[in-house]
Amino acid sequence: MGRPSLVRLVALLCPIFSGCRVLPVGRAAEAQGQSPLTGTWQNDLGSVMVLDPPDSAGAFNGTYLTRVAAAHQRPRESPLYGALHLAGPSEQPTFGFTVRWTFSDSTTVFVGQRLVDAAGEERLDTAWLLRERADSPDDAWKATRVGGNTFTRLK
Repeated sequence: MGRPSLVRLVALLCPIFSGCRVLPVGRAAEAQGQSPLTGTWQNDLGSVMVLDPPDSAGAFNGTYLTRVAAAHQRPRESPLYGALHLAGPSEQPTFGFTVRWTFSDSTTVFVGQRLVDAAGEERLDTAWLLRERADSPDDAWKATRVGGNTFTRLK
């Protein structure tokens, strides 16, 4: 058995520290009438986000702990704000959210969809735009990056 990743350790130790939230996952969350997005998710790069239950209009909040920017600095939590479609029979809603990075003058917007395969495994497929501050109008062309991530639920 290999060493657990820092992200897994944080997820496992989170209930010990004040301010952490433990949220129902997957079908348990849905059975309690919560959104299928509510809970803790990890992406393919090791970043973790915790999504709170949405309000009646589909707006939700959460936190994002990025592993990408943490290569040369301590990882920091950043707030996220989003919305999802609540209406309809689909357990595979589309959604979007914005992360306001606390450690830099940049913002990322994500759009995506929750997908469930035949075995019941969940994932969030997302595309994102990251906008960094441009120092001048001449630098604006290089201030936006485009990418994608797949998130899986931490259990």
